Amino acid sequence: MQENQDIVIIGGGVIGSSIAYFLKSSATSTDRITVIEKDPTYEFGSTARSWGGVRQQFSTPENIRMSQFTQEFLGRLTQYLSVDGSPVNVGYREEGYLFLAEDRHIPLLYSNNTLQRVEGVNVALLDPDDLAKRYPWMNVADLAGGSFGLSGEGCLDAYSLNQAFKKKAQSLGVTYLKAEAAGFEKSKGRISAVTLANGEKLTAGIVVNAAGPAAAKVAAWAGIDLRVRPKKRLAFSFSCRENISGCPLVVDPSGVHFRPEGKQFLAGCSPDPANDPTCEDFEIDYGWFEEHIWPILAHRVPAFEAIKLENAWAGHYAYNLLDQNAILGPHPEIANFYFANGFSGHGLQQSPAVGRAISELVLHGGYQTLDLSRFNFERMVTGKAILEHNVV
Repeated sequence: MQENQDIVIIGGGVIGSSIAYFLKSSATSTDRITVIEKDPTYEFGSTARSWGGVRQQFSTPENIRMSQFTQEFLGRLTQYLSVDGSPVNVGYREEGYLFLAEDRHIPLLYSNNTLQRVEGVNVALLDPDDLAKRYPWMNVADLAGGSFGLSGEGCLDAYSLNQAFKKKAQSLGVTYLKAEAAGFEKSKGRISAVTLANGEKLTAGIVVNAAGPAAAKVAAWAGIDLRVRPKKRLAFSFSCRENISGCPLVVDPSGVHFRPEGKQFLAGCSPDPANDPTCEDFEIDYGWFEEHIWPILAHRVPAFEAIKLENAWAGHYAYNLLDQNAILGPHPEIANFYFANGFSGHGLQQSPAVGRAISELVLHGGYQTLDLSRFNFERMVTGKAILEHNVV
């Protein structure tokens, strides 16, 4: 069987579903849109395994502006994504991000703060005395300061946001196809059809790669070397007998980060790039917690010396090897092939802005609201990296 579609989106996670929603919600759109998703339960997808963090403390203006749109979007979530008048709740709560700094980090912390304030981020610089007063449970002896988001930062339920985008897109006429994409057919320098693992085909005027950690495999079907790789990230859930009140998401200078989650805490840490191989399995390395994360937790929060590990899981970043920033827009030679890839852990919080941006490119041929042209595919060829210093 061969079906004709105007737009085919490969990947039904939060990025693909946001793109589908924004495309179909356009007043001028009559396109037939199909989202291909091989795991409709999203059990093994990056979205469902995300921490759900949303922040504005970046060092790149475009990243800040994308997160600011996310705040606006979350503030009117029911207005945007309600189906049949039902309220939409993704459990968003503002708790803030706290970036801690040693002496060597202070120049960068102040530089980032200057940019963030210019961009309208509500952020405060804290000295060690401020930290000690605000967080009496924290060891600040080796700290020189910190940066705390006073508003517009927090966390949400990632799965709920994905489902809200999906349900709204479906209500507008988007088709979600439970299938596995397996390749492309090309004609005259364009992708003419997406082939499925079951042998069926979807002809397509536009194809969007929103395949998350599998983005490079999808790009390779078009003969494109996309430097995005799946990188495993571990999350550990633990309980603490002592009360740790007023705890935001804390990013230690070591890279270890933690935040409260109900009566428990989540903790994690990205490995050193030299020890961060391409990986697709979901195995848990408990030694990483015992030998690396826990000692740092106990140093920063003495109460964490006595904790109980409750749970752990693995997920995958769609890691951009060049600069850990998004890759957005059409391929320079295959004009009907669009990228929405390489978010390196920031996809959830950038999904509303990315969905809007890709829909503008597809429907209007250019960005209409927020110029994200710096994130184009061409830099993957030229090697002109975008340096984002606040990568978690």
